[in-house]
Amino acid sequence: MHHFFIPWENFSGETAMITGEDAYHIARSLRMAEGESVTVCTPDATEHLCSLIRIRDDECILSVISSQRSRAESRVRTVLYQAYPKGDKLELIIQKAVELGVYKVVPFESERCVKRPKSDKIEKQTARLRKIALEAAKQCGRGVVPEISGPISFSDMIRDAGENCDAVLFCYENEKTESLYSALKALSPSLSEKDPPRLGIIIGSEGGFSISEAKAVLDRGFPAVSLGPRILRCETAAIFALSSVSFFFEQQAPFV
Repeated sequence: MHHFFIPWENFSGETAMITGEDAYHIARSLRMAEGESVTVCTPDATEHLCSLIRIRDDECILSVISSQRSRAESRVRTVLYQAYPKGDKLELIIQKAVELGVYKVVPFESERCVKRPKSDKIEKQTARLRKIALEAAKQCGRGVVPEISGPISFSDMIRDAGENCDAVLFCYENEKTESLYSALKALSPSLSEKDPPRLGIIIGSEGGFSISEAKAVLDRGFPAVSLGPRILRCETAAIFALSSVSFFFEQQAPFV
């Protein structure tokens, strides 16, 4: 079933309204007919089964049939802090992060970033990344569209993680003893007491982290964890870490 997201102003409780590109897509690309059903999600991660009652290129009106809390959203809100990678890797990371249940993605600059965002292109690039997140959320049936932040500095990343997350894990290539699994197991009891809990995951770029950066993260109190015995590419590291979080909290030891 086709999946769409709408703001609160387009929802009355009994009816919903889809506008803009999505309305045009329904009318022209999908060629849907009145009476057909679609799923509409409001910002509180509630899914509404709706029936189309009027279709226009710029506006579609729907009647709400039933509503339920989205089963696609974990109670653990994972925030991915991703050092800026080269090429189009960030697009892949965001697409897969959304599929894996990420709540928010925050790109940041670090000393060893090969590519850095250009100030005159940040707004356009961020808009594209948000569109990728939106399309991925539709495809995988998410209840909300994860937030994609504009790029921030390394120091701002540490501050943001400390202020907005209940726990933060630093995925560090030089950590050899503490595994991501053991860290998640240790954190699980304290996170289960939060409503909702926020877990930050810090991933480096192709060059990893400098010694001074690693020290700054550790001094802030964020424990370093290992992603295993092999060196992973930055995009693989992000996907691996988020997959592990999803497996641990949603399948192996769920408390959602």
